Amino acid sequence: IRKMLAQWFFHRRDAETPGTFGSRASVRRASYFGKAVLTAVRLCVPAVVLFFLACGSKPIDPRTVIPNDALVYLESKDLGAAVRAITENPKFQEAAKTRPDVSALDGVRLAVAVTGFETSEETVTDENAVLNFQPRFVAVIETNAWGWQTSKFVENGLGEFVNEAYGGAVELEITTRKDGEFYVWTSQGGRKAYALQQGSLVFFGNDESAIERCQAVKRGEAESIANNAKIAQSTDRLAFGYVSPEGVAQIANIVGVSFAMSAGEEADVKSFVAGVLPVILRNSLKDLTWTAAKVEGGIEDKFVADLDEESSRVFDETIAPGPAGDNMLLSFVPASSASVTRYLLRDPQLAWRSVLLTAQKKTDETSGALIGAYAGSVFEPYGIEDAEAFLSSVGSQLFTVKLASDSEDVAVIAAIKDPIKIKASLAEEINIKRAPESQFGAEVWKSDDGELAAAIIGDTVVSGDAATVLKCLEAKRVETSQDLVRQFSSSDAVATTVARQSGSLEKMIGILVGENTGTPSIGLTHRTETRFNRNGIERRTLSDFGFIGWLIESVAAPE
Repeated sequence: IRKMLAQWFFHRRDAETPGTFGSRASVRRASYFGKAVLTAVRLCVPAVVLFFLACGSKPIDPRTVIPNDALVYLESKDLGAAVRAITENPKFQEAAKTRPDVSALDGVRLAVAVTGFETSEETVTDENAVLNFQPRFVAVIETNAWGWQTSKFVENGLGEFVNEAYGGAVELEITTRKDGEFYVWTSQGGRKAYALQQGSLVFFGNDESAIERCQAVKRGEAESIANNAKIAQSTDRLAFGYVSPEGVAQIANIVGVSFAMSAGEEADVKSFVAGVLPVILRNSLKDLTWTAAKVEGGIEDKFVADLDEESSRVFDETIAPGPAGDNMLLSFVPASSASVTRYLLRDPQLAWRSVLLTAQKKTDETSGALIGAYAGSVFEPYGIEDAEAFLSSVGSQLFTVKLASDSEDVAVIAAIKDPIKIKASLAEEINIKRAPESQFGAEVWKSDDGELAAAIIGDTVVSGDAATVLKCLEAKRVETSQDLVRQFSSSDAVATTVARQSGSLEKMIGILVGENTGTPSIGLTHRTETRFNRNGIERRTLSDFGFIGWLIESVAAPE
């Protein structure tokens, strides 16, 4: 982007001063859903950051030309507002040397549709391979620019972008059609990108058929996604996303394969995960929506998963918030923790059992039995052998702690209702029959290898990674973080996560501003609340830069 920021500019007739914008990106891998979104977005990034626009022909709402059967749909009705939510954040301004003028993006509309997925396998070794999932997509941009300006942008701006994304030496062929100027870029390896310009409107993507399907919608020969009740109009959101039922089904397969690739070394385990997980997701999840809005303190991302009627009803009844009580357990949480999650459950055992039984019912009898047999392994990092016994003998509040964001070491903190059952629920490696050590005023039992530990102090149990457990006991002797108290006291969600990490914002600043050496480290935070209701699951995250900021960082070219 930095190179094109200095090369291309457009003059808006309603702007007081001119500006310069541009784009540069590279192709790289991402996770199952994240790759589908990122590939679509990064190949239309020039539209997001290039335009200094002029008034042209009557603008068209991009959503009205997107086919109704799109698997994944993303839109922003005002790219200026979306980008400004990033650049006006105090932490961005603290880290950036200069503040970009994004007024040229005001009113620019963008819609992206993923119409399918292609799978390819890349051999890493004789025994291992990596699966790549490439979405087929079309991006529709209403530039509000004059036709000649849009033509220059497509031919030169998008042309340079495609050339860099496809490794150079890309050939361009332009054909004048009755419905506009049609562009085809072809790489040396045969990869193609396409664009169709119609005045101020641009259709761009890696699938020619997706562009043609948009033309059928525009001619009234196919239904538009704008008629979908899920794609509601809203003026106060920065961006919106939707995954259709068919999109859920296809992404579920990708999720299953992706999880299977990281599910240990056993081929049988990988096969089981790849086969069962997609079935559970398809049978319980109907569709997904995402909404981003600017709020006090940053950007709020709201994700809503609509579940099937039975699952929604069960979860609404069984995964209900319990009483918050006092903040005694918070005194065990180190103030420097990278991530802290509080589970506030009316009945922790019932909540866990309902999740387990619902998952079992969504698959066949044999697979359901295996799920039941191995589900308890989720609690192994916390030094817990019997999940049911543990959850039935603790209070409604449970805190889990991770000291470092790049670590898998965790611990759980809970109030004890039944000391005997608590001890019986711990992992066999933690020999509770041995005499405990006395540390920080607690009775502490450790595994022989010193990796796991469980501590009981008064009516509180702390269990998990040994070093993390000791850090939690040590935290009890210092003042409780008032920030954590405030964050959790203001939430009544069944699950609330407060996370912190340090970042330089170098990628984000580089893509929006340009070269920015010596970017200082900035403390970034986010809080996520998860709730269950009669429709499904609602997850809200308040963070400094939101999912939009993550997308911007993800499309930045590697050094």
